[in-house]
Amino acid sequence: MIEFEPLRKDDLPLVRVWLEREHVRRWWGAESLDHAEDALSGRDKSEYFVIALDGRPVGMIQTYLVSDYPEWEQVVGPGEGLAGVDLLIGEEDVVGRGLGPQVLERFAQEVVFARATTKAVVATVEGANRRSWRAFEKAGFRHVADVVEEGLPHRLLRLDRRYAQ
Repeated sequence: MIEFEPLRKDDLPLVRVWLEREHVRRWWGAESLDHAEDALSGRDKSEYFVIALDGRPVGMIQTYLVSDYPEWEQVVGPGEGLAGVDLLIGEEDVVGRGLGPQVLERFAQEVVFARATTKAVVATVEGANRRSWRAFEKAGFRHVADVVEEGLPHRLLRLDRRYAQ
């Protein structure tokens, strides 16, 4: 069972361990811990969650409104009701087993789209991080553009809210 628990200060040592692991360090910078701390203290508007699999913490996921980050909005494009999401699977034994797409799909539906004003969710993934962008695609995100972020090529992926008809 996958659950999303709001990140707490007590979780930060585990996040630090995850960020130091090779499969994470390659794609996530050390400043990610600073951003999480800023969010916990109210200095950043992002929302962070621990991903628990059968009660065991295995990763972290965050969401935010794109409009709250004008520099990033210039990369992905403006859009009313546009949220961003970033995924980190920290435990190596669950990587490559199909967890990423499940987490992304459930998180988008249960957390991000729980806000009635959210129309779509986007993510940028380094072009070289094939495992990650494939997970987003398997979760229903579609590749909408190639962008440059921090001087590197990234794939911009988007998932639109499913409206009942």
